[in-house]
Amino acid sequence: MVAARFWQPWQNSKMNESGYRPELSHASASLTHEVTAIDERGRASKLHIPAERPLTVYVDKRELVTLMTLGGAPEMLTLGYLRNQRLVRALDDVVSIQVDWSVDAVAVVTRKGIAGIEERTAKKVVTTGCGQGSVFGGLMDEVDRIHLPPDARLTQSTVYRIVDTIRTQQSVYKQAGSVHGCALFSNTGELLYFVEDVGRHNAVDAIAGLMWLDGVAGADKVFYTTGRLTSEMVIKGAQMGIPFLLSRSGTTQMGHMVAERVGMSLLARCSGRHFLLLSGAERLVFEPDFLDALEAERQRHYA
Repeated sequence: MVAARFWQPWQNSKMNESGYRPELSHASASLTHEVTAIDERGRASKLHIPAERPLTVYVDKRELVTLMTLGGAPEMLTLGYLRNQRLVRALDDVVSIQVDWSVDAVAVVTRKGIAGIEERTAKKVVTTGCGQGSVFGGLMDEVDRIHLPPDARLTQSTVYRIVDTIRTQQSVYKQAGSVHGCALFSNTGELLYFVEDVGRHNAVDAIAGLMWLDGVAGADKVFYTTGRLTSEMVIKGAQMGIPFLLSRSGTTQMGHMVAERVGMSLLARCSGRHFLLLSGAERLVFEPDFLDALEAERQRHYA
């Protein structure tokens, strides 16, 4: 069993400009747990279910938050969480991230501490994410300062390539169900990262951590999630500088509002050859000839 569910083809990525990397533990935990299930006829069978464990984050010995997680990439989850909550601004401010599953905790040591941490974390909003994500108040205040690249483009055929890649991706979901997955793609459809967790907010934070650690910019990237396109997901995608957000699920009113506010292209209900483009229509390059060719091939196949 692979300990961590993310893959890293680095051919087109680069390290962060300084080359600095904080000291990190490698504490990936088992992703599934075997239980005995009894069906409607009284028959017993073995069943794999996703793991779920608490991870309490301590920053400079101060308890910050407890995250419920699958445990596949706890260091990246912690780093991305601090980044997306805007608690740490620069990677070299982080000295170390050490996970200890014997006490279900992660210790973060920063170089100079986090200025005003008590005031900045006093207001917390519980989000609609699976596993109940939370964001600290004030993030919406930063939305108007985000500017996504207006000239970014995504072709219709690349959308289909991304959907097909996710469909065939080996995953905990296929083995055990009950988890969400997030993925980062290039604008040509190359899979760069894939992370699963019990909540989509954890998976997106882990990808944010990976991007930050490896110096990967978001301007020419596409983000895919299996979960709903909520305001939390849109805000985090925008903070990562990613102009395209795709999902096999739908969106919410606030998610749509924030996407229009930051100029993000939202594609919902992505399944097979179907999708619904809800915002940022100017960025998607439609290819009717490509779609017609696919339909003609399908008809020949079933003729």
